[in-house]
Amino acid sequence: MSEGLIVSNLSVDFGAVNAVHELSFHIRPGELVALIGANGAGKSTLIRTLSGLITPSQGMASWNGVSLIGQRPEELARQGILHISEGRAVIPELTVSENLALGGIWRRDKKDVEIAREQTLTIFPVLASRLGQRADSLSGGERQMLAIGRALISRPKLLFLDEPSLGLAPLIIEEIFKTIDALRTQFGLTVLLVEQNAMSALRIADRGLILNLGVLVATGTPDELIADPQLRAAYLGI
Repeated sequence: MSEGLIVSNLSVDFGAVNAVHELSFHIRPGELVALIGANGAGKSTLIRTLSGLITPSQGMASWNGVSLIGQRPEELARQGILHISEGRAVIPELTVSENLALGGIWRRDKKDVEIAREQTLTIFPVLASRLGQRADSLSGGERQMLAIGRALISRPKLLFLDEPSLGLAPLIIEEIFKTIDALRTQFGLTVLLVEQNAMSALRIADRGLILNLGVLVATGTPDELIADPQLRAAYLGI
C-alpha cells in the first residue's frame, strides 16, 4: 500500500454514543476524496479526530507513515496537515491581511510565506481588494476564499475541508469547488472533502466515501456511486 492517509479500525465514542464505528480507508497522495453523508453521519467527528481535536476510542490514522493520533492540531499544522472547519474558519475581528498572516505564523521561511501570500492573492483577486477590511464584513463566499487562502500560505500537503459550501449560493459553491479542484492539481494537495452537497463534491472527486451513522456504507468512484440506484436515492439526492 502506498503512503498517504491511512485510517484503520477508527472509532470515536461520546459516552454511550458511537459517533464513528471502526472506519478503515486509504487516500493516496494527490487524491481528492469526498466524504458524504447526512447530518449526524459522523463526518465532522471523523475530520476533527484526524486533525487532532478529538481523541478516538480505538484505531489508528497516519499520514505518510506518521501517526496523527495524539498530536495537537498545531503540531499537525507544522507538518502541513490543515483543517478548514465549517463556519468559514476565519477570525472575524481581524482584517483580511491579518487573517492571511496567520497562515505563515508557524513557518520559518518568511520569504516563501510572502511568495505564498502573493500566489493566494492571485488565486483569489477579490481578497487583494479587501486586505484592510475586517473579515466579518466579507460575504460568505469571500470568507470561504479567505479561509482556504490562509491555509495555502501554510503550504499544506493534506487538507481537511469541512462543508466548504455551507450557506453559500449555488454559483458561489460552483466557483469554490472549481477552485478546490484547481488548487489540488496546482499544489499536489491531498484532500478529504466533507460535504452534504453530494453531487457538487463528486464532480471534482476521484473517489467518494459514504458515511451513515458513523459506519462506512459505500466507497467507489463517482461514476460507481452514482450508478447504484439505492445509493442515489438514499444518499446522493438524485
